[in-house]
Amino acid sequence: MTHSSSSKPLLITMGDAAGIGPEIIARAFAEEPGALAGCVVVGDVATLRRASALTAATSGRLALPVARLDALSDAASVPPNCIGVLQKCELPELVPYGLISALAGKAAAECIVWAARAVLAGEAQALVTAPIHKEALAAAGGWAAQFPGHTEMLQAEAAAFLGRPVSEVPVRMMLANDELKTVLVSIHLSLRHAIAAVTFDNVLQTLRITHTAVGASLGRPPRIAVAGLNPHAGEGGLFGCEEQTIIAPAIAAARAEGLDVHGPFAPDTVFMRARHTPAKPGEFDVVVAMYHDQGLIPVKYLGVEQGVNVTLGLPLVRTSPDHGTAFDIAGTSRADASSLLAAIRMARRLAA
Repeated sequence: MTHSSSSKPLLITMGDAAGIGPEIIARAFAEEPGALAGCVVVGDVATLRRASALTAATSGRLALPVARLDALSDAASVPPNCIGVLQKCELPELVPYGLISALAGKAAAECIVWAARAVLAGEAQALVTAPIHKEALAAAGGWAAQFPGHTEMLQAEAAAFLGRPVSEVPVRMMLANDELKTVLVSIHLSLRHAIAAVTFDNVLQTLRITHTAVGASLGRPPRIAVAGLNPHAGEGGLFGCEEQTIIAPAIAAARAEGLDVHGPFAPDTVFMRARHTPAKPGEFDVVVAMYHDQGLIPVKYLGVEQGVNVTLGLPLVRTSPDHGTAFDIAGTSRADASSLLAAIRMARRLAA
C-alpha cells in the first residue's frame, strides 16, 4: 500500500449516525485508549458527543470529551482520553436512532469521501469505516445514491485519484478473522446477477488480487482454495457445468502464472478445510468464494465480534467491522466494539 506511515493519523469514519457506528467508536476509545492512540474520527461532533454520553451512562465512567479538530495536523495535540473529531459532514440536527435517514446517509457518504481522499493523498495512514446503511445511502439521493456500499464508493475514489476508469481499478472484498479468510468474486449483487458474474475473467482477476494482497500481508505466496459455484462443485457436471467450463480453467491459468491455487472444491466443506484452529492448522490461507453469502456466512458464523472486512485492490488500506448498523440496538448501549477494534488493529498491520 502507498503513503503509509505510523506517524500519520489513522482515520475512522463514523458510519451512519442513526446506527451503532458512533457508539462503538466511543466505546473503543473508552475501553482501549491505547489501541486508539493516533486515531481521528471523521464525522459529526454532536453525534460523537451523544455517543460518548450514551456509553458513559451505562458503564459508570465519565463521558470522554470530544474535541473538534480544524485540520488533520491538529491530531497530535489531542490529549489522552479524548476523542478527536474532524467535522467533515453536514448534519444540521441529531438523527433519531434506528431509523433510515437521508440526512444520515448523506453525512456518512461525505465522511467516507473526505477520509478516502486524505488517505490517498498521503495525509493519513489508513481508513477504518464504521457501518453505513445502504437504504439511507440510497435515500440521500444525488451522487451518494449511485453507490450500493463502501466498496464501490472507495473504488470510484481510487480510480479518480489514479486517473483511471473504474473498470481498471478492480477491487474485491475479503472478510477475515484469526481462523478463516475468504475473498469474493462478486460483492453486492442479487444472487441471479452474482451467478452471471462467475466468468473466467472475474475468477482469474480475483485470484490475482488475492495472491497479491494476501501475499503482501503474509510475506509469502498464499495457498489459495477455490470454492465451486454449485453443490458438490458440480459433481462432474451433474449439478452444473460452471466448475468445468469457467472456474477450473481460471484456476489452471492462475497456476500457469505461478499462483498456488487449488480447486474447485465443494463449497460445503472447503471452508472447514481452510479453517485455522490451535488444534489444527488449515490447509489453505484463504478461500476464494463465488458470491457474497457463500463466502461471508462461514466467517460470520465463527464470530462477528472478531471479523474484519478488508477491501483488496485499492491503493490505500481500508478495513471495517464485520457487522452492519444494527438499528435494532442502536441507542441502547449494547453494541460491542470488538470488531471495530479488530479492524483498527488489522489496518495498522496492513499499513505498516
